[in-house]
Amino acid sequence: MSVLPSTEVLLLGPGPSPVSPRVGAALGAPARSHLDPEFMAILDDARARLARVFRAPAGAIASAVSGTGTSGMETVVANLTETGMCVLVVVTGYFGERLAQMFERYGAAVERLRVQWGRAVDPAAVAYAMRDGQFDIVGWVHVETSTGVVNPLAEIAAIAHEHNALCVVDAVTSLGAMPFDAAASGIDAAYSCSQKGLGAPSGLAPVMFAPSALARRVRCRSFYFDLDLLESYWIGRKYHHTMSAPLLFALDAALCETEEEGLDARWQRHERHHLKFAAGLAARGWSLLPEPAARAWSLNAVRVPEGADEAAVRRRLLAEHRIEIGAGLGPLAGQIWRVGLMGAGSTEANVTAVLTALDEVTR
Repeated sequence: MSVLPSTEVLLLGPGPSPVSPRVGAALGAPARSHLDPEFMAILDDARARLARVFRAPAGAIASAVSGTGTSGMETVVANLTETGMCVLVVVTGYFGERLAQMFERYGAAVERLRVQWGRAVDPAAVAYAMRDGQFDIVGWVHVETSTGVVNPLAEIAAIAHEHNALCVVDAVTSLGAMPFDAAASGIDAAYSCSQKGLGAPSGLAPVMFAPSALARRVRCRSFYFDLDLLESYWIGRKYHHTMSAPLLFALDAALCETEEEGLDARWQRHERHHLKFAAGLAARGWSLLPEPAARAWSLNAVRVPEGADEAAVRRRLLAEHRIEIGAGLGPLAGQIWRVGLMGAGSTEANVTAVLTALDEVTR
């Protein structure tokens, strides 16, 4: 048997984020089967809490798909896309491109609105791209994990709805950490993950379908991600797959913590610690990739200072300080570090710890 990890690592990368003692304890609760009455009661509780955390409109379906955030992406795409549909995808980084590719795999004709990595999309550019009104769906990433950029929600949704297009939003790095209000913003469908702003382990993907999306769902070509079949399990108690009890228990505990803290207070905590981290970088002569107005609070894309060995710094942070941060992706590889301050990891102590450790390994 391989040796299990025995030392703690402070997870300050793009995800997963640290879990609280309460969430960790939930993972070790006595096991239950996926159809056990106690399990189902917790499933119902988690569904109700997810609807509130998404701030979903009345009549929406919110639940959690077994899988990572990409499974949530595929669930939304698979149930809203059929061959021949026209889809506009805003690409401001790696995960916008992944969303575009997912739509293509389900037969859509995809037009990409490409934005320079490190910049947020201008809603006027979306309006111009949609001027002919031929799109069935508009998809975009709220917080682009590869660049630390936050894209607008309500402004793009309003433009899409003018053309009767559904809005699909990636909330993987924003749910539980950044202001996200599906009802107020007019979001038709969204997906996220358990291991970032919500502060649970990876392995479940929250999804939300508003009534507007439910009315336009299509025959799903995937069995595993078929919303009708999943709904029959989540609500109708009919077997579909064997959901992980420990992961559900942990997610429900994380959702309890989220609601007890209060969404507005939780968002303010993330903003406060992001600003403290950004100020600490500025005091050292370092900077973040996006302009201030486009910076996410949950994911900080730190420009690698001149003369620093990007990979060596990450290795030393892990080896000497037991702190994990992320590298850049795509065209930003070698140019940025991605520092996540999400969920239980968004604390003043963690901001101080990572800044102090960066000082030591970049001398």
